[in-house]
Amino acid sequence: MAFIGLVRVSTDKHKTQRQHDALSPICLKVIEEKTSGKLATADRPDLLTALSYIREGDLLTVQEVDRLGRNLLEGLIVLNDLFQQGVGVKVLEGIAVGEHTERSFILDLALALAEDRRRDIVRKTKNGLETARKQGKVGGRRPVVDDDRRAAILDRRRRGESIRTIAAGVKVSVGGVHKTLAEAKASSDPAADED
Repeated sequence: MAFIGLVRVSTDKHKTQRQHDALSPICLKVIEEKTSGKLATADRPDLLTALSYIREGDLLTVQEVDRLGRNLLEGLIVLNDLFQQGVGVKVLEGIAVGEHTERSFILDLALALAEDRRRDIVRKTKNGLETARKQGKVGGRRPVVDDDRRAAILDRRRRGESIRTIAAGVKVSVGGVHKTLAEAKASSDPAADED
């Protein structure tokens, strides 16, 4: 019997190292999947790749059961597809720890709890952002063009430097220079004229 690992995240921004750390020591092969919003196994090429390595008696191995699907419905569809193909699943963490060859209440419960946890995180994030907005705080990254860079951009433009020269000198993208000049022009700053 061999374990074939599946690491799944929804986007490129999410980290996979924790899943690799859990799966790599015990799995013959680990396949990484970055997919979101797919339901059936047939719509997930990386999952199909992982399944192509599985032989009779092998188990598809995941760190937690929610790696098979983002929500209860998606997870159940994938589990049902796997079990119909005779593929068993090994779960390393969470309430569904163990080896599974058929659907069970504990797998359903683990997927339902994962969906509920995800929904709770989304709700709390939205509430936090809304509270911050009401307090006048704006989320997101800090602007690349701070006050010093803005002043340098406007000063260099007054001296007749090109947009590209300014961008290279101030270490800001060409788009950042254009945006700064446009904002200054909108606020009637004569240095912002791009002619």
